[in-house]
Amino acid sequence: MLNYIVWNVNPEIFRLGSLSVRWYGLLWAVGILLALLIGQKIFKHEKLPEVWLDKIFIYAVIGGIVGARLGHCLFYEWKLLPEPVQFLGITFKYGNYYLSHPWEILYVWHGGLASHGGAIGILIAMYFYNKNVTKKGYLWAFDRLAIGVAITGACIRLGNLMNSEIYGNPTNLPWGFIFVRAGETQPMHPTQIYEMLYCLITFGVIWWLYWKKEAYKRTGFIFGVFLIGIFGTRFLLEFIKLDQEAFESGMLLNMGQILSIPFIVWGIWLVARKQKISSTSNVNANKNKPVANRKK
Repeated sequence: MLNYIVWNVNPEIFRLGSLSVRWYGLLWAVGILLALLIGQKIFKHEKLPEVWLDKIFIYAVIGGIVGARLGHCLFYEWKLLPEPVQFLGITFKYGNYYLSHPWEILYVWHGGLASHGGAIGILIAMYFYNKNVTKKGYLWAFDRLAIGVAITGACIRLGNLMNSEIYGNPTNLPWGFIFVRAGETQPMHPTQIYEMLYCLITFGVIWWLYWKKEAYKRTGFIFGVFLIGIFGTRFLLEFIKLDQEAFESGMLLNMGQILSIPFIVWGIWLVARKQKISSTSNVNANKNKPVANRKK
């Protein structure tokens, strides 16, 4: 019985001259397609205008990709400077390449997308979507978008696995992966699979809440569960992941965990608020019920 898995998958599906088609890009596309199909089912169920779906798709995709790219460049590309720089009496030991070369942010073919940046990008996009399209409230859109985003996240993490990137610390567990193409010689935690699984579990939970519990009628509840499921588990998994950048070494919490905290707090607040409102509504409903006449 093997005590580890040797992972040496080619990230390219095929190549035509200088053009290559990679698993990561294909899985991004599959994730977006699945999100669109889920959105179609939800909007049809609620008899919502089809144009609303078209526009939420456009807003979310553009916001997610632009945010993911900016997030990577601004959150994770801090490098130790050859010599510290002083500015306004403050000593800076780290610098960001993209601050001095902002046009290279557009070079997406160089790689680099951050999920937290994508989340922030979608948050901003949904503000404008609500303002310009539905006017039904900021959280209304997220309750319907989150289900598709969860399944897209699972596809993206599978893409990370195909790229042999963003994996965990060494492990003795039998499902440890030796990422040959990343230069590893010992089994590592396949955290891409762990993250794919928590995306799928979160998807299953909020799908069930939507269709079986009609939780979409409690604005913000589905989105709150999504935030807790995605960013809560992401926060915990970061403890067994390798640092993505050198500047994270020695930090009590890495960048991924720091960026996850606001989303976790927001999710807990949304769920707790809706639970409280639901409990209060039930109590008031019971008070208003007529008391049956008692027999003497």
